[in-house]
Amino acid sequence: MAGSTAFKAIVRGTVQGVGFRYFTMRQAQKLGVTGYVRNLPNGDVEVCAEGDQETLISLLAAVKRGPLGAYVQDVNVDWQNASEQYPDFRITY
Repeated sequence: MAGSTAFKAIVRGTVQGVGFRYFTMRQAQKLGVTGYVRNLPNGDVEVCAEGDQETLISLLAAVKRGPLGAYVQDVNVDWQNASEQYPDFRITY
């Protein structure tokens, strides 16, 4: 994917047990972004996504909003170079 970039985000708040991973996966798939989303043991959610910057900004906006029932308190984003190792976007464990 030419011109792709990436981010790793740690999402804090009420983000487990509210459909957050599924919501994020659906948003990423709609946008054509690759990567993964997973729950962390401390109650946070990690999102790793690759695509063009404008599309990733759209995904971040959705992540900051979250699904109905979620409360996103904080999103810590680390922009990176794309590794291009993800064939699609999925929930991992």
